[in-house]
Amino acid sequence: MKRGPKLITLYMGLLLLPLAIAGVFNPQSYQTLLYEIGNGFALTGIVILLLQPLLASRFAWIERPFGLDIVIRFHKYMAIIAACLLLAHPLLLTAARGRIGLLVGVGVPFYIWIGRIALVLVLLSVLISLFQERLGLRFEQWRLGHGLSASLIITLPVIHSWLAGEDLLTVPALRWYWIVLCGASISTFAYHRFIRPKTLDRHRYNVIDVHKETDDVWTVKLSPPERGTRYDYLPGQFQFLTFHRGRGLPVEEHHWTISSSPTELNYVSSTIKALGDFTSTIGETRPGDTATVHAPFGRFSYALHPEDRDIVFVVGGIGITPVMSMLRQMRDTRWDGSALLIYANPNQHRIVFREELEEMATDSHPRLRIVHVLSRPEEGWSGETGHVDREKIERFCDGRCAERSFYVCGPPGLLKATIENLGALGVPDARIRIEIFSFLS
Repeated sequence: MKRGPKLITLYMGLLLLPLAIAGVFNPQSYQTLLYEIGNGFALTGIVILLLQPLLASRFAWIERPFGLDIVIRFHKYMAIIAACLLLAHPLLLTAARGRIGLLVGVGVPFYIWIGRIALVLVLLSVLISLFQERLGLRFEQWRLGHGLSASLIITLPVIHSWLAGEDLLTVPALRWYWIVLCGASISTFAYHRFIRPKTLDRHRYNVIDVHKETDDVWTVKLSPPERGTRYDYLPGQFQFLTFHRGRGLPVEEHHWTISSSPTELNYVSSTIKALGDFTSTIGETRPGDTATVHAPFGRFSYALHPEDRDIVFVVGGIGITPVMSMLRQMRDTRWDGSALLIYANPNQHRIVFREELEEMATDSHPRLRIVHVLSRPEEGWSGETGHVDREKIERFCDGRCAERSFYVCGPPGLLKATIENLGALGVPDARIRIEIFSFLS
């Protein structure tokens, strides 16, 4: 069995194990159906919460079979499921016992209040994460609050269940499972938030070049602290960077795609678009600055699919960066497949890497054809206009869509429309590769 299915099986086993332990070692405690369902929801919801730090901590053995974008989305959806289970828990117990005081009573035991506080924190955390943009929270603001509340979200439900849970009070095996899982969860959280960052910070990379690609796009090259110690990566993967620049500039961790080719042994580069408060300062980065690097991540790479020999890249805006890494490696390794690049931008001046792409198209390795599609071209443009729609994709592919492999990267609108169009054109899902780069969307 491959690692991905093994990990899914392990995860499901950890979720269901408390129910199995309670059923085997405490069968005589059965009360009503609603009551047992309510207790089961609580046990499962708490295990989900305890496993959340493991999903969010960027461990390679978890990330590599799926890609970090998929793991983080799974983390988000499981948080929603946990919130629903934990919300249903007191409602079901109240219905089973006919005691509304469990929900709204003031004179209840303190461990009931702990459970209420834990539930409120879980619900707030999920709702704020889902509506972060609508609430006007920057990613770093959300991340700080999410991290501060995480320790309480992990520990308070465990304390409540330890003091109030009948199964935990009567089944030693379940108590030991709770201790081990809670210890692993807290240790994982502490490692990810405090220990690993300090370890990575001891081996900072050096900024060796900052190059302006367009008015709002910059390429930053980083060299490892010692020659020959650059980490290995696949073309199309991404890295987490924390720039240390001084001069009053912010220090924040962000993820950016790697735009250089793995054939470049002495440096790694990311090409960054000024989209927000932090990225607007990228142009102020200077050679001699340093950066903490955590990498590599992602599965958006032709190197993972050697069977792909006829590739179509559908790209919008800064989504060109992982594709550029792949094209550069194809050029440097003299890859003998064929590639079509459909590149959407507003106008000519927003085309990143335009000259280098045109130079690549004159070579035979790879056999590269480039089609630019501009939505608001300036005067003098004689190429394709509008948006990358179904008709254009079919025409550019000469009607041979179903037999090609598609790599799609760009804004959410382009991503969604392209996937729908490819499905309508008969392209199998197995031949569509995507990366959803925004972790909270």
